[in-house]
Amino acid sequence: MRAKVVGEGGNLGVTPLGRIEFDRSGGRINTDAMDNSAGVDCSDHEVNIKILLDRQITSGAIEEAERHDLLVSMTDDVSRLVLADNISQNSALSVERSLAPKMVDVHARILADLSRNRGVDLRLEALPTRKETDKLQAAGLGLSSPELANLMAHVKLATKDDVLRSDLPDNEVLAARLPEYFPDALRERAADGIAAHPLRREIVATQVVNSLVDNAGVSFVYRLEEETGAGAAEAVRAFAAVSRVFDLPATWAAIRALPVSAQESSALLAESRRVLDRGARWMLTNRPQPIAIGAEVNRYAERIAKLSAAMGGWDIRYDRQASGSGERAIAAGVPEELANTVSRALYRFSLLDVVDIADITEREDDEVGQLYFALMQHLRIDEMLGAVAELPRGDRWSEMARLALRDDLYGALRALTVEVLNFTDPEEPATQKIGDWASHNARRLERVGALLGEILDPVEGAPQVANDESRLSVATRALRSLLRHVG
Repeated sequence: MRAKVVGEGGNLGVTPLGRIEFDRSGGRINTDAMDNSAGVDCSDHEVNIKILLDRQITSGAIEEAERHDLLVSMTDDVSRLVLADNISQNSALSVERSLAPKMVDVHARILADLSRNRGVDLRLEALPTRKETDKLQAAGLGLSSPELANLMAHVKLATKDDVLRSDLPDNEVLAARLPEYFPDALRERAADGIAAHPLRREIVATQVVNSLVDNAGVSFVYRLEEETGAGAAEAVRAFAAVSRVFDLPATWAAIRALPVSAQESSALLAESRRVLDRGARWMLTNRPQPIAIGAEVNRYAERIAKLSAAMGGWDIRYDRQASGSGERAIAAGVPEELANTVSRALYRFSLLDVVDIADITEREDDEVGQLYFALMQHLRIDEMLGAVAELPRGDRWSEMARLALRDDLYGALRALTVEVLNFTDPEEPATQKIGDWASHNARRLERVGALLGEILDPVEGAPQVANDESRLSVATRALRSLLRHVG
């Protein structure tokens, strides 16, 4: 083939193995199902709209004579809705392609789970077995684009099944999105009919799952299940709450609207997922279960928005990764405000802890936030978090060890912030609070500081801390030892 790109409007114009071979040879191809998803989506909208109209006509809410003209008037609206879904899904696939080599071990575990628990025949679907993914990993490769498209489809189907078996489609926060599925003309004329649609649960489940997988990624639900023991429904609740708390839909929409390369757009979307991942794990381990989506949004969203706006005046020293990715995005044509919002999103994640600490200690959010980040830098916790992020990715257990280290660091910072607040006066600036607390615990802090310096500032020629999980574990234990003795 001399073509560089293949798009299929029919079924099985290229065999599954042919697609994979073409992709591995440098061509660009997905699957016929991905390319033709807008056609299927259009048919779904047509059926659901006609069900709604027929019920409205039967009840007398709409005259039968209006049916034809009303359907014709919705043509452009339906096209807009369908193409928005299609663009979102292809954007998500672009992100998955960019992450594929890093995520190959996770993808292998998802495929094994689909085969074991969902009846997916990997051979029939031309999806790789564990032996084949091990070879890809050894070669520094990930799943091909057709394989990722196929994997995405099965993840969406499996997650939708789980959501439908739960009470999530009836959740008032998620069900509030139901009207968005229908054209404006029907929202105005048949609001009650939409709420009573016989397939409303299926429509809501499809909306929720598409939004989750397209924005959080193929592995989001599976990783949360592995890391926290949560089920798919709990992962969906966490996604819905965190994405609203941090106003991530607005960020995603702004990224997708940028006139930049697909590579740059994918990098921004992938970066935005990090705060979603950490926020979801935080919600699943720190808040009452099952997550009350509306209540959590009401508790955190407004306060975090205010704190986010105030962070610019807190003299935060952003790490190399945040500074570097922000500068690269700006150089690629991304507006500065959006580039900084995305690159510094992980620092905003900590505002969940800030809000909780403020409630626990009955202090002002802004006071707690300034102290939290000043203490993070004073004790070099930001450097240790950066080093944990740079640890080599391995199998599931390596990833779990990384997560445990990160949780311990955040937990120590949270507890130490409470300790300093309880020891100092509200009127003192953050630097003075830390100085008063440090002078009271000087000897122990001196020993811990010396140990951290030895770990984080190795002599020339020694291994860097980012490659040494054991040294990071010792550093984390040293921080936690302060909690047993200070105050």
